[in-house]
Amino acid sequence: MDYNKLKDVELFLFDMDGTLYLGDEVYEGAIELMNDLPRLGKKYIYLTNNSSRAGEDYITRLRKLGFPCQAENVFTSGMATGLYLNRHHPGARVYLVGTAAFRRELLSYGIQLVEEQADVVVVGFDTELVYEKLNKACHFLRRGAVFIAANPDWVCPMPNDEVLPDCGSICALLTASSGKEPNYIGKPNRNMVDEISAMTGIANEKICAVGDRLYTDIAVAQNAGSVSVLVLSGETDEAMVQAAERKPDYVMADVHELHMALKEN
Repeated sequence: MDYNKLKDVELFLFDMDGTLYLGDEVYEGAIELMNDLPRLGKKYIYLTNNSSRAGEDYITRLRKLGFPCQAENVFTSGMATGLYLNRHHPGARVYLVGTAAFRRELLSYGIQLVEEQADVVVVGFDTELVYEKLNKACHFLRRGAVFIAANPDWVCPMPNDEVLPDCGSICALLTASSGKEPNYIGKPNRNMVDEISAMTGIANEKICAVGDRLYTDIAVAQNAGSVSVLVLSGETDEAMVQAAERKPDYVMADVHELHMALKEN
């Protein structure tokens, strides 16, 4: 296989759940790859659509699992949402359907969070969801509030072939009740890659997204003009790859295979 595109990559963006680990089970070779990337002259960022945790929570979690991680190595859809709000809706009154961690994240960006008279409704992967939040969000949306969502994922994968309803599923309920569609910030929107390119000074074509989902991890790379590596350790199988209109640049069994490919080149 021709690995020239991988050889030229300067920065890898790694999805986590289904790519590096599942639940608390770390995939074989994942930690070794992350430790070896600096020796191979590659930078890395853990990139996630999961807004239920703040960036600092991911640093703690990744280190606990054994992964190397500093603050500059994490970028979440929650962080991207904070940047987006400041750029496109500065000073807006925001009603949040999200976890306490997502609330902390947005507050750290200076976002004004309110319970009344919201200009914007922001929805994340809310594992603390209660009906009152949905009721208020629907009320604000029906009265003209802008609808922004951290990520489009329908489900969050869990061990033993279980899933949790994710942000996309919550948004589907709100769309059905309000008639409004959200603007999604996270993958596959190229916004996350563009923000990272601006922060690091690394061009999109020198960035590679690695993940297990065609419609988010791979699509964000394709939308941003970046390199893509699909791993078959999570949601996607070979049949789904064959059925896809747009194929990833590389399809590998897991991140261990990616490590071997990088070492050979």
